Amino acid sequence: MPRTVLITGANGTVSTALMNALEGADVELRALVREKSKADGLCEVFVGDLDDPRSLPPAFEGVQDVWLLTPNSPRAPENNMNAMWAARQAGVERVVRLSVVGAAHDAPNRSGRLHALSDGETERCGMRWTILRPHWFMQNLLNEAGDISATGTFSLNMASARIGMIDVRDIAECAARVLLDDPDRHHGRTYTLTGPRSLTFDEVAERMGPALGRPVTYLPVSDDVKRKTLLGYGVPAWIADMLEEYARAYVSGWGDFTTDTVAGLLGRPPRDIADFARDHATAFASAERA
Repeated sequence: MPRTVLITGANGTVSTALMNALEGADVELRALVREKSKADGLCEVFVGDLDDPRSLPPAFEGVQDVWLLTPNSPRAPENNMNAMWAARQAGVERVVRLSVVGAAHDAPNRSGRLHALSDGETERCGMRWTILRPHWFMQNLLNEAGDISATGTFSLNMASARIGMIDVRDIAECAARVLLDDPDRHHGRTYTLTGPRSLTFDEVAERMGPALGRPVTYLPVSDDVKRKTLLGYGVPAWIADMLEEYARAYVSGWGDFTTDTVAGLLGRPPRDIADFARDHATAFASAERA
């Protein structure tokens, strides 16, 4: 019988890519969403909220594997705890948890410290478990697509930070590999996932230009300028603060590393920034080219 896999955070970037990566595999996919209206085109859908533990048992019943993605918020450890409680009560066999790069009790950002709490709980859950800690997402650049399309420039408060950024599709394919392998193979493992090389955003712009067929320029800005821009777009203050904390850490050199974990799991190198840019060229297209 196929194993049933519950996908939490099913409307998010990584979980959506994971469902695509699992398409056609011999598993029964189940999605947990907060609102039924946001579940169009998904697999079997259950409505529930990680903020509300009483809403979770129906989604977890009969599940063997849980892909656990919690929202970025001060309540992340509570959300993780609620999901782990529901999983244990339902007899789930394995949890594959999406954490963050550098999650640790002494991380230079609150998000990393919150995720460390959830990682620790997962490690002591009594079920089989695997934790994925991906680096900065290349897909974050899609937030800059409007500016790149209109002006050929993008602005971040990253100065000359060098980051081993990764394509979300590689994260998803690594997660799919873990979920499709024997549950014992990856039990007790924590995988730090990065792209093939550590890049500055000037180098990102240089590599995106040929892929898009026109020059792209990176314009570094201050933390205050970026925070004001994010708040102007309606980004919650806690998220804006979290992103600023990460940016400061990256500027200090904290993100300047890569691993060979993706290649080890997938048997191929991770996607490069130029691959990402070519595959998303339409999103970055200027108005006259669109």
